[in-house]
Amino acid sequence: MWKRAVSLSSLISSSKSTSLHQLTYGAKIWKSLATENCTPVKYTTSVEEKSPFITFVLGGPGSGKGTQCLKIAENFGLTHLSAGDLLRRELLSDSEYGAMILKTIQEGKIVPSEVTVKLIKKELESSDSNKFLIDGFPRSDENRIAFEKIVGVEPNMVLFFDCPEEEMVKRVLNRNEGRVDDNIDTFKERLKVFSAVSLPVIGYYSKKGKLRKINAVGSVDDIFEQVRTIFTTCEALK
Repeated sequence: MWKRAVSLSSLISSSKSTSLHQLTYGAKIWKSLATENCTPVKYTTSVEEKSPFITFVLGGPGSGKGTQCLKIAENFGLTHLSAGDLLRRELLSDSEYGAMILKTIQEGKIVPSEVTVKLIKKELESSDSNKFLIDGFPRSDENRIAFEKIVGVEPNMVLFFDCPEEEMVKRVLNRNEGRVDDNIDTFKERLKVFSAVSLPVIGYYSKKGKLRKINAVGSVDDIFEQVRTIFTTCEALK
């Protein structure tokens, strides 16, 4: 069982709210996406233990990241944690957060970072695994900073499933999973939120050399071949 041994230092700055500058910055990142091999997390523990291997998985609603995560988990032995699924499970559990999470999802907004991170941290600490895919997270710089502060580590790498808006719309409206956020109005709001707050996160990890961009158009198997190459060549998994 992996558990955090120390907290991240106070050098992490507090997050800022999304601004027009962030939106402009986010739109510029597409030309500079990193392609280097994944790098190990650098942090110090007070005891001898193997550092966890953590991959964040990002992409717009309907980009296919959840489907690909299942294939990654099956083929490479990583434990798949979906931030959205954890929130929906909490929603159904009659916990103190349930009503707030339902209202937030229905409005297409982002659940407070502290809530999401605490749910993820609980799963990390209770798992026997040391290799994780965290799907649909972080969705904002606030999410990212909260994770680093509360959990105390950074990801080894970040997958970004790049998918055109029209393709995402088609997939979301056709998947018929009975989710409260699978309707055209909520989808459009979710897409606006993703564009506004997630692109700066993608830019941040691109600058750090941790971002891997996946062309998320095509068959599930064709897309997975891109993913397979990344994980097969990742030294941290060998």
